Amino acid sequence: MCVVWGATFVLEQAALRHVATLVFIVLRFAVAAVALLAVGGNPLKARAAGVLTGIFLYVGCFTQAEGLRFTTPSKSAFITGLCVIIVPLAACAVERVRPHWGVIAGAVIALLGLALLTGAAHQNTFGASMNRGDLWTLACAFFFAVHILLMGHYSPRVRPRDLAAGQAVTAAILALLTFAASPMPLSNAPVVWWAVAITGLVGTAAAFLIQAWAQQFTTSSHTALIFSSEPVFAWITSGIVLHERLGVSATSGALLILGGILLAELLGRRTAIEV
Repeated sequence: MCVVWGATFVLEQAALRHVATLVFIVLRFAVAAVALLAVGGNPLKARAAGVLTGIFLYVGCFTQAEGLRFTTPSKSAFITGLCVIIVPLAACAVERVRPHWGVIAGAVIALLGLALLTGAAHQNTFGASMNRGDLWTLACAFFFAVHILLMGHYSPRVRPRDLAAGQAVTAAILALLTFAASPMPLSNAPVVWWAVAITGLVGTAAAFLIQAWAQQFTTSSHTALIFSSEPVFAWITSGIVLHERLGVSATSGALLILGGILLAELLGRRTAIEV
């Protein structure tokens, strides 16, 4: 999943040069919903689980896609990676357990990395240096964190195909309703349809079916730890395809974010932070 998601940042950004974010999201989730229904997924059996996970999946994907319009694929991936710092902190709040010192240390290191990555370390205020894309992407990290926690809660209780279909159908309906309120033109650019096909079938339908199945056998924090590899694959892909170079300061920030994520998960996993 992480390899696919990391590799599709570049493709998705290329598609968004030709089509509005909302149009892309509608097509992506429509393709995913049809594919999951075709393999026997029943969203009605998922009920509240499908609706709740679908809401946060839709909002997370929308804010991430909108952010990609104004920031680079590698920055988007690393900022999105902050969701795995938010997961244990949010779980601690839900369980009313004091966070492990490793989680706190990891969060501080990751925030320092975010400051370096976005250029905030060279400004008087953190928010002033973040561009619009960085802020959209930071918002998506919170929505994806909640999505991981919800998946960890519902995966052992709902059949994977039904859970994956439920959230895909919910996300598709929400996207269609939003689109109906403000219709936008559709592009015939080939890259758009390639991106829709790959992100819809592989990056959404297959990926969330795998996640719904896999989280039955692992914890939310372990899932978050594995997800921390996604920015690495996005960075590698962006470097190979776009020849993107982050620079010394931004590279240091990216590595600090990844280091903070790993520190929080490796040292904090012994606390009662699972849902």
